[in-house]
Amino acid sequence: MDVRAGAAPVVDAGERIEGARFAAWLFVLQRASAAVLALCVLVHLATILYAVRHGLSAQAIVARVHASAVWPAFYALFVVAVAVHAPIGLRAVVGEWLRMRGPLVDALLALAAAGLLVGGLYTVFSLGL
Repeated sequence: MDVRAGAAPVVDAGERIEGARFAAWLFVLQRASAAVLALCVLVHLATILYAVRHGLSAQAIVARVHASAVWPAFYALFVVAVAVHAPIGLRAVVGEWLRMRGPLVDALLALAAAGLLVGGLYTVFSLGL
C-alpha cells in the first residue's frame, strides 16, 4: 500500500486479490464449519434426549464417554468446528456493527479461536480419556 502526504491510500491490485482470496477462504470455512456444526448439534440433541428419556445420570454419561473413543472424537470435531465458525462470524459482526477491521481485530479473534479450541479440547479429553 502506498500512502503519500495528503493523498488517499493507494492499494495495488495484488493486495486487493490477496484480500479477496482471504475473504473467499473465510467464506468457505464459515459455511463448511456451519455444516459440521449442524450435524453435531443434531447428534448432540439426540444424545441428550436419549439420556434424559433413559434416566441416565451425569456419572453414567461420563462413564459411557470413557468407554468409547468415538464420543471424544465426535466432541473434538464439534469443538474444532466451533473454534473455526465463531471467530469468523464475530469478525463479520465486529466489522459491520462496530466498524472495526484490520490486523488487531484479526489477532484478537485468532486469540479467541485459540481459547475456544484449547478450552474445548481440554474439556473433551479430560472427560473422554
